[in-house]
Amino acid sequence: MAELITVEDPDDPRLHDYTDLTDVELRRRREPAEGLFIAEGEKVIRRAGDAGYETRSMLLSAKWVDAMRDVIDELAAPVYVVSPELAERVTGYHVHRGALASMQRKPLPTAAEVLRTARRVAVMESVNDHTNIGAIFRSAAALGMDAVLLSPDCADPLYRRSVKVSMGAVFSVPYARLDTWPGGLEPVREAGFTLLALTPDDRAKPLDEAAPHRMDRVALMLGAEGAGLSPRALKAADEWVRIPMSHGVDSLNVGAAAAVAFYAVATGRPQQ
Repeated sequence: MAELITVEDPDDPRLHDYTDLTDVELRRRREPAEGLFIAEGEKVIRRAGDAGYETRSMLLSAKWVDAMRDVIDELAAPVYVVSPELAERVTGYHVHRGALASMQRKPLPTAAEVLRTARRVAVMESVNDHTNIGAIFRSAAALGMDAVLLSPDCADPLYRRSVKVSMGAVFSVPYARLDTWPGGLEPVREAGFTLLALTPDDRAKPLDEAAPHRMDRVALMLGAEGAGLSPRALKAADEWVRIPMSHGVDSLNVGAAAAVAFYAVATGRPQQ
């Protein structure tokens, strides 16, 4: 059983994992370097544990101790109990959900390992908005995508905002980071995947005409909000596909577009 430790000093070094959570640049550097990520809220903490991530510690307001009692009883890590005011001073924001956990990262699999058993893969290029990362992972999990590949400059799926928006779906969809871009796409093609670039360009084929759900292995390429896929990425694709638009709308938010495209790619696919 975890030890419950009441902490009253915001400068207590034992709370180091939770300091300055609103400083995005600091946390983006610190968390991967220190091998940790932050899970926020009861559901996300439980899903991280269920996915096999080791808990380094927990930070709870007193009223959440009973709600998390079954989790606490299984922990060997310390549980720090603090007032809401102290939690805000440490983290830099009001912790509405009252529960945070510092989790140990796992080594990322290679792209080859992720692709070995996959049939439907999402490939993100330069998606740096953590909300979009989380939304795409949630849709990938819900709509039957098998894995996600990230270009080297994509944002961290385990950043707190990404994890929170995904509702923990980042723990259930295998992902890997490509070493080079767009050169890293060639092994994807060699593994038997058709590379489909999602773009609003009029020259692209409508998704229903492309019929990706009938293809054996599909890697759907998604670009960053606004800029979309780069010319280099578009050139590397086997085919361009688009979501038909109405009422003068020229494109969708990348998170919304991903959900529509994932449904088109995965629905009715042959069972493995």
